[in-house]
Amino acid sequence: MNFDRLRFVAERAEVGEEREALFAVTIPERHGSLRDFCQLLGNLPAFGGGKAPRSVTEFNYRISDDTQAHVFLGLSTSSPGQSPKIAAFLSKHGFATLDLTHDELAKEHLRHLVGGHSSLAHNERLLRFEFPERPGALMRFLLAMREGWNISLFHYRNQGADYGRILMGLQVPRADRAAFTQFLTELGYPHVDETRNPAYRLFLRR
Repeated sequence: MNFDRLRFVAERAEVGEEREALFAVTIPERHGSLRDFCQLLGNLPAFGGGKAPRSVTEFNYRISDDTQAHVFLGLSTSSPGQSPKIAAFLSKHGFATLDLTHDELAKEHLRHLVGGHSSLAHNERLLRFEFPERPGALMRFLLAMREGWNISLFHYRNQGADYGRILMGLQVPRADRAAFTQFLTELGYPHVDETRNPAYRLFLRR
């Protein structure tokens, strides 16, 4: 039993015991929709008592369509049977949701394959961030972004650390480069610019 195998066992146990629920969520591809979706996640009911399932365990997204965005979402749950209720709640509030909690293809493969080249990712900057693992860290980022900037890629998986490792693609017009640098400085989250990374250019950038 090595650490890689232990991580695999832990991930499968979370889903198998329904302490984690997996979803495919469709959100409108427009400015502000991700912020609205995150705010809705923060207002999820408890569904049967206990702690409300507000902890995001995984969030994968890659821009691929100019009207809709498809997000692979993982949420911690406090008891079995909550995933259908969560899916119904999100769908009721305008975000079409497919429950993938018991889908073997999603659990084994799709969660690792969200991404790829995109012809829509113009002026994309790729950055690795360390977000504080606390409520509001992502919302602070989203609220500080300029209106004309767009998130084109987002990958997050909760590893139980005191900070979250996030890979993010941001479409920033060339004229806003100085403002973007200032934004990163004022935000204060540790980050690394991976825009020139050869692996990114080979697998994610067209």
